[in-house]
Amino acid sequence: MPRVIDADLCLSCGACADVCPEESITEGDGHYVIDPEQCSDCGACESECPEEAISAA
Repeated sequence: MPRVIDADLCLSCGACADVCPEESITEGDGHYVIDPEQCSDCGACESECPEEAISAA
């Protein structure tokens, strides 16, 4: 199941995008977003997020 980012919790720090091996995380309008088609569900981004804004969809 691909990960999703809670826009209300995301600080736009980019830590998640830096560790994504699929490069499926990009900066959106005020927060980062994950492309569910590219996400391999590895979980690297979830453990890296300082605000715990990322979870399984």
